[in-house]
Amino acid sequence: MPTLHWVGKDKVVNHHHEVPFRVLNKVSTFTAPEGLPANTTDNRIIHGDNLEALKSLLPEFEGQVKCIYIDPPYNTGNEGWVYNDAVNDPKMKRWLGQVVGKEGEDLSRHDKWLCMMYPRLKLLHRLLANDGVIFVSLDDNEISSMTLLLREIFGEHNFLAQIIVQSNRRGQTYKQIAKTHEYLICFGKTSEATLGELETDGSNLPEQDKYGKYSSRELRNRNPKFGKHNRPNLFYPLYPDLMAPDADGNFPVTLTPLPDGPEILPFNSQGIESCWRWGADKVARDTKANGTRVLFARQTRDGGWRVFEKYRKESVKAKSIWTDTKHISEQGTTELGRLGLADKFEFPKPLGLIEDCLALATDEDSIVLDSFAGSGTTAQAVLKLNAQDGGRRRFILTEMMSYAEQVTAERVRRVIVGHGIDSSAAPATGGGFDFYTVGEPMFLPDDNLNEAVGTEAIRGYVAYSEGIPAADRASPENPHSPYLLGLNRETAWVFHYEPDRATSLDMDFLGTLRFGGKAGTSKPGTVIVYADRCLLSKDFMAKHGIIFKKIPRDITRF
Repeated sequence: MPTLHWVGKDKVVNHHHEVPFRVLNKVSTFTAPEGLPANTTDNRIIHGDNLEALKSLLPEFEGQVKCIYIDPPYNTGNEGWVYNDAVNDPKMKRWLGQVVGKEGEDLSRHDKWLCMMYPRLKLLHRLLANDGVIFVSLDDNEISSMTLLLREIFGEHNFLAQIIVQSNRRGQTYKQIAKTHEYLICFGKTSEATLGELETDGSNLPEQDKYGKYSSRELRNRNPKFGKHNRPNLFYPLYPDLMAPDADGNFPVTLTPLPDGPEILPFNSQGIESCWRWGADKVARDTKANGTRVLFARQTRDGGWRVFEKYRKESVKAKSIWTDTKHISEQGTTELGRLGLADKFEFPKPLGLIEDCLALATDEDSIVLDSFAGSGTTAQAVLKLNAQDGGRRRFILTEMMSYAEQVTAERVRRVIVGHGIDSSAAPATGGGFDFYTVGEPMFLPDDNLNEAVGTEAIRGYVAYSEGIPAADRASPENPHSPYLLGLNRETAWVFHYEPDRATSLDMDFLGTLRFGGKAGTSKPGTVIVYADRCLLSKDFMAKHGIIFKKIPRDITRF
């Protein structure tokens, strides 16, 4: 597979491993007043470098995110945007100097952009669930580079779509061609990732019978590659019941020959054989006692016969070109204006664009992540969709710029409680979120634990590093086993840690261990114990399935 190379790539390919784990400090909680609609409250907005924020999310959310939407810098070279779009932010320059080194002084803006994006995409890949999907908005400046990056990180076989989005109907007329579009590129994490359909409110169903609205779709498979020669089980005769037409003059179909009735075989208008889309068993099941509710036959002008399915789903597959007004960039500014924030942020993404991404890639309990949150459109889309269908989707936003509190979080607050400066008021969605900042690293420069982050954060990191599934983790509030970190049938994890004294793995401590919270409960085959020192013999531990791991900290101060 072709891969992309640029100056500095060798320095950033594995940089996501070197990014320190940091704690996330909860600064505030916002919850809608009582009486507003129910919605999710377990949402997060994180202010800080998104590379560090993404790394810090791994212990809790690795492999859990169903949908990622990002709108990264387009790298246009325009220095005037509120979100510095030339990737020349002072923070980025410092980062490049530290990671890429002297070589970073000679990077082009495209090299810098790639160095910035690569480790972030690696962490996003780890956070995405196996059936998860990532959407990336970009324009011509970096779309080709991003496509190659995503193919390298996610695998070319997981490419789902590259959508052209009409973002400006008049076009940007300052170039030789008036550009009217941007791109939305989509990859899955694995082959388990699939896209759903977009709801239409029935506009895709132009016909109606006594059962409701429908669209007639020919039952014959229109793919010229398929026919009796390679789908023999889908080539069989159907028969119209000429004695039982419905009110619209359509005839029920059956697999049983009828007196004086014609035989219908799946031939196209040129007389070339094809096949049906349904097998005979499905036809029998869906036509029995259903009249023309599901299938019907109709005679054509030339005297031939065709069989049709009545398609009744009020949804359609998304197309590869999006031209709806709700996807126009100006709609993003209009929506922000409704919330009284139009002068606070330039070029916000249109709400309808992200709503459609969520409709394609989430279910009612999905976690949605946006690591270039900007004005917070993704959070509004999640809350609005929950309000419409009663879902429990959760959002996680990260934003490194100074407006994370005054714009990103403020927009979400106004969406939750409802806000409007005129008759186009935005109705309240309800819900809430926690606002975090990226805090201290989990480890000090000498590779010892940074105990200032607190016991809870340390326990969470150790549980993550041990790979303990969330369902197997134990609470430190258990009065019988406060040191128990996790437990299943095969393994128990014990974190014998006290912030103000050194701990030992010895016979006395073993005597205090209780599994399942009850004295005498038999231990699993393996017990992994973290402590400051071990006073047991290797033979004893091997005999009893005990593994000792030293807590990385300096205990000479005790």
